[in-house]
Amino acid sequence: MQGILYEEESAWLFLLVTVVMGGWAGWMAARAVARGWRPFWQCAAALLLVAAAVRFIHFALFSGTLVSLHYYAVDAIVVMIIGTAGFRVTRTRQMTSQYRWLYEKTSPLTWRERTPVSGEVG
Repeated sequence: MQGILYEEESAWLFLLVTVVMGGWAGWMAARAVARGWRPFWQCAAALLLVAAAVRFIHFALFSGTLVSLHYYAVDAIVVMIIGTAGFRVTRTRQMTSQYRWLYEKTSPLTWRERTPVSGEVG
C-alpha cells in the first residue's frame, strides 16, 4: 500500500498521523459543528481544512509532500469518513435527547420519528 495510501516508509506513520491524529481532529471538528446546529456543508468545509493540516504534519515532521493532490485526497477521505461519523453521532444524540417525544434512536448514526402508542394523544 506504500505509494498508494501513504508516502512514508512505514504504515505506522500513516496510521498515527492520518487515522489517529487526523481522525480525532476531524471527529472533534465535526462534533463542534453539529453541536452548533450548523448544516453538514459547514462540517465538510471544516474537515477539508483538517485534512490540509494533516498533510502539513506529514510534510513538516516526516518530509512528506506538501502539495500533492493524491495524498491530500487520501487524507481528506479518511478525515471525512471519521468526521462524518462524528457529526452523525452528535446529531443523533441531539435529536433524540432534545426532541425525545418526536424521535427515537435507531442506531448510533440514525433516528426516526416515534410512532404513537395506542391510547396516546397526538
